[in-house]
Amino acid sequence: MTANIPFPDRETVAEKLAALSEADKSYLALLMENAAQDDNLLDGLRRHLDLATESRFLNSLKLENLGLWLGTQAPDRLQIRLMEAARSSQHPAYQAFRTGLSQSGGLEKAYPRSPER
Repeated sequence: MTANIPFPDRETVAEKLAALSEADKSYLALLMENAAQDDNLLDGLRRHLDLATESRFLNSLKLENLGLWLGTQAPDRLQIRLMEAARSSQHPAYQAFRTGLSQSGGLEKAYPRSPER
């Protein structure tokens, strides 16, 4: 294996995010346990969202469900970066993902607002 090729590559991660079967969820959850894999996960997410923008048919519900699942499963350290990725485009694919991510409440759990005095 060549040292400069990241493992897993963004295409593999994008495929797992697109399918999101139980086996894919287990794979992705394992990937999220290792902070060294954060960039690979986010590169794969961006690739998946970019492919969705190019698709002839936009499955908004599937993208919302992906956002909901990732927001629920991702560790606190990833929550801001996931939201940054979701906000990086105004395309409906990104908006659908952002909707699910917001519904998950992951960002609020990771960074709760301080109580008002």
